[in-house]
Amino acid sequence: MSGVRVRTRKDLRSVRRRRPPRCLGHLTVAPLWPMHGVNLGTLLRTCDAVGACMAVPRLPWVPAALDKGNTLRAGACVHWVRPLRWLEERRAAGERVVGVELAEEAVRLADLPMARQPTVVVLGHEASGIPAEALDLLDAVVEIPMIGTGASLNVAVAGSLVLYKLAGFV
Repeated sequence: MSGVRVRTRKDLRSVRRRRPPRCLGHLTVAPLWPMHGVNLGTLLRTCDAVGACMAVPRLPWVPAALDKGNTLRAGACVHWVRPLRWLEERRAAGERVVGVELAEEAVRLADLPMARQPTVVVLGHEASGIPAEALDLLDAVVEIPMIGTGASLNVAVAGSLVLYKLAGFV
C-alpha cells in the first residue's frame, strides 16, 4: 500500500458542493409508507451524498422526523406527495419506478444497472412492505439478498444501498 494516497480534509472539501443542488430530477427515493422517523433523516443524508431528492407523504409527524434526523448544514430536496397519485404522475412523465421488495421477478441488487433515465426508488412500510395497489405502478422490483434471519433491512439502509447502485457509485 505504499502507493496509496489518503485524501486530506482539504482535498475532500474542494470537490464538494458549497450549496445543495436544486432538484436534479434524476434520482428520487420515496419512503411513501414510513414507519420510523429516524430512518428518514438518515436517508436524507444519503440523498445529499448521491444528488437525489426524497419524496415523502404529508403525515403530521414527518416534518419533525426530517428535522430531527437531518444533520446536514444546508437544505435538502424534499417533495411532499400523495403516494399513489404521485407514483402515477411519475410513470406518466416517463420516469422509471423501481420498488425495493421481495418478489419472484425481483432483480438482485448486484444486477441492478445504473439509472440512465429519471428513476424513483419506492420503499414500503418496514413491516408490511409496498402496498398491493402500489405494486401495479412499479416498472421493476429490486431485492437485497440476505442470509440472516431478518426479512428486510430498515428503510434507511435499503434505500441507501439502492441509491448508491443506481447512482453508479458501486
